[in-house]
Amino acid sequence: MSEKACFMGIDLGSQGMRVIVLDNSGDIIASADEAMTLTASSRQEQDPGIWWQLCLLCIKRVMQKLETSVKKNIIAVAVSSTSGTVIPLDKNYQPLFNAIMYSDNRSAKQAEHCAGVAHAAGQHGFTGFNSSCGLPKVVWFAENFPVKAATIQLWIHAADYITGKLSGVFDTTDYTNVLKTGFDLSNLCWPEYLGKDLGIQKEWLQQVVPSGTVIGKISKEAAKETGLPGHILVTAGITDGCASQVASGAMQPGQWNTTIGTTLVIKGVTKQPVEDPAGRIYNHRHPEGYWMPGGAGNIGADWVAGEFADRVEDANIAAAGLIPTGEMAYPLLQQGERFPFIAPHAKGFQPDNLTDEILFAAKMEGVAYVERYAYELIRRLSGENVDHVFTAGGASNSDVWLRIRSAVMNKPVYKMKYVSGAVGAAIVAASKTWFNSLSIATKALVQTEKLVAPEKALSEKYDGLYHTFIDELKAREYIKVVNGQCPPG
Repeated sequence: MSEKACFMGIDLGSQGMRVIVLDNSGDIIASADEAMTLTASSRQEQDPGIWWQLCLLCIKRVMQKLETSVKKNIIAVAVSSTSGTVIPLDKNYQPLFNAIMYSDNRSAKQAEHCAGVAHAAGQHGFTGFNSSCGLPKVVWFAENFPVKAATIQLWIHAADYITGKLSGVFDTTDYTNVLKTGFDLSNLCWPEYLGKDLGIQKEWLQQVVPSGTVIGKISKEAAKETGLPGHILVTAGITDGCASQVASGAMQPGQWNTTIGTTLVIKGVTKQPVEDPAGRIYNHRHPEGYWMPGGAGNIGADWVAGEFADRVEDANIAAAGLIPTGEMAYPLLQQGERFPFIAPHAKGFQPDNLTDEILFAAKMEGVAYVERYAYELIRRLSGENVDHVFTAGGASNSDVWLRIRSAVMNKPVYKMKYVSGAVGAAIVAASKTWFNSLSIATKALVQTEKLVAPEKALSEKYDGLYHTFIDELKAREYIKVVNGQCPPG
């Protein structure tokens, strides 16, 4: 093998597919993406066959951009995708049903039951199941489609489907994807209550390995369909949130990352899990045995594409001269919040009669206020003082938003050159095929693009505005107040 190695990362999102090739200097040398239209029905179900066709299209486009010598240097591939999306397969590893998306809330009743059963069983670790988790969806399907459920061979996750199509191996997944499907990450086993109390058959459940573990080579069929070399190794994948954490560089103890894409996701690395009785924070297992605590909210940057898609650049330029706005806006597009506070009744709010420019800036500030509250929660629960924040996700491409966030949190923010989940997946692919660990691979491949330091005068102004924003959340009872104070943690 040449000393110049390359790694392919595939990221399957709810709205599209992206494929990149990363070299062992950390540079993207080719990429392709394909969008999917997100509709009300596709928020509930999607056809995995369409995913594979989009994947083939993107891989072929990438391969067309590469020279033959470079193609031969691609040594591994890994896939990232949404957490909580699950698919039942038959004995031929074909989908028995569409992929049940993480955003499908039809399993809300089953989620309450799963949470109660896990708690009653004394389960350690994640027990805060809700309708965005995979486990309730498995139970919901068995209850509503008993005939099809009788023919299930295996339940898999979104990333596993593409991984399986590439390798022919469907029965293996990774630590991150199984968190919300009920796997016990402390004891590294499927707990007994899944079968005993929820009726989930042991045969339905996959083997679980650390992200980046080699599970096979690309199959002859997939090599022919994609044009990829037959020597390429396929590794266990990773959830999209964790992939973005990898891309941000925050993969060693004490490091924390914020990814603002469709939603706000905060993750860090600690030596021990962070316990949160309220269930806002959950703990992924790091491939090296550490813990990756974090939480995912419903607020994020989805409002940008929905409301400002045709004028984002102009809005960003205008916002730079309007901050701080002094306006209180909370850009939540759907009802209900889960992190950093739990408020099923929460709804977005904003002042009336604002210009589009001021409203754009105020919404960026609102997300930054929530981010600061999240890190204050993390400090209370973990005892760790977060000194700086790594960042990834589409929102990190906005310079003015980075300024706002740094000033609101009064912390330096490190923005990486490449921040997509596909890059994180490529680093995962490299972690045990070219490097010895994910920490080493991340350190070698992640490139810092800029450091945004807090501006003292701006931070001082935002400090008062932040407390005004939190008071507004308390007044609306999004943040609970007991005897005049917020409950501990």
